[in-house]
Amino acid sequence: MSVLDRVRDSSTKLTGSERKVADVVIADPRVVAFGTVAEVAKLAQTSGPSVVRFAAKLGFDGFVGLQAAVQSELASRLAPAVERIRERPSTDVLSRAIDAELVNVRTTLADIDRDAFMVAVERLADRRHAVWILAGEMSDGVGRMLTMQLDALREGVRRISGTPLAVARNVAEIQAGDTVIAIDFRRYEQWVLEAVATAAGHDAVVIAITDRLLSPLATTSAHSFVVTAASVSPFDSHVGTLALANAFVAAVASRLRRSAMSRLDVIEAAWASALTPGED
Repeated sequence: MSVLDRVRDSSTKLTGSERKVADVVIADPRVVAFGTVAEVAKLAQTSGPSVVRFAAKLGFDGFVGLQAAVQSELASRLAPAVERIRERPSTDVLSRAIDAELVNVRTTLADIDRDAFMVAVERLADRRHAVWILAGEMSDGVGRMLTMQLDALREGVRRISGTPLAVARNVAEIQAGDTVIAIDFRRYEQWVLEAVATAAGHDAVVIAITDRLLSPLATTSAHSFVVTAASVSPFDSHVGTLALANAFVAAVASRLRRSAMSRLDVIEAAWASALTPGED
């Protein structure tokens, strides 16, 4: 079991201080792999004993056991990157971007809990219940794409956006058993968190796509998927987010193959009839 899996399984048992340690471990494993208890505690703004208790709750024999596990995982992850560096010098932006985005996609998809992924797919493919999608401003492009593509596969897919009044009206329409996909990263937008809390209060099943296992969005959701968002630019990358969205769409298309094909045929016919001469 990976360190991330252990954190996921133990998340409900962690105290506030231990959650801060978990954030550091997930955000920058190198600090744990090559640092000390004191250094991890300082970054987590907590105490050394909290770091040790965190390691114990994950099932390790103290900080040394946690450190060894993180070092092992880092070594396996860094090997492909080292090979890429040997193959191609990363002195220009494009080369650096290739390296960063390959890691984003590989890490995002490789760290997904397969069982949780299939549970989420079953929810998204359940045509008896609506699917609602909302995203923070920086993730809105992925949210729009995911809405459009899922809507092409099944009915009952709606995007939550617009003015506060429009958002409130949409959220009020969420029914028990509906599925809500919420996408947001650090500096989590308050309206997203409030909408998710309200949806959960309506007994909807909330699926979070976010940047930290213990983010405010993840901790209020039934299922959460963590995206790696390293970037060579000043802003978070959304390539990993897009890759995860594509994986969801592919799995739902496979799950709803027959009905999705019929729906796509109707949409394709509508598009064809809307084309002016010469555009096909």
